[in-house]
Amino acid sequence: MSDHRPPVLGPAVDDETRCIHWSSPLDVVAMRFACCGAYYPCDACHEEAAGHRIATWPADARDERGAMCGVCGHELTIAEYGVAAACPACAAPFNPGCALHWHRYFDGPPPAA
Repeated sequence: MSDHRPPVLGPAVDDETRCIHWSSPLDVVAMRFACCGAYYPCDACHEEAAGHRIATWPADARDERGAMCGVCGHELTIAEYGVAAACPACAAPFNPGCALHWHRYFDGPPPAA
């Protein structure tokens, strides 16, 4: 694990960024929100704890770091995250169902694999 990983905010976060809303073995991605630059495990955690409305990342921000692997702390660009089935640094698998929620965090379609 990275000793210098950014904090992940929100209710009931474990050491691998799972939360009270998403807690399967594959739910190990924290999302960085465009509105505040903070990491939360999911949009519901942000809604409950941030005190402001969610703003999605614009489609031209694909080079911004928008996700973090909860296993090793590796930060992924939005473009990297959009095509990753697993962390490129530690190979921890990501929940494939997260792709269904792309629109909650990012404008435009996900990058093509």
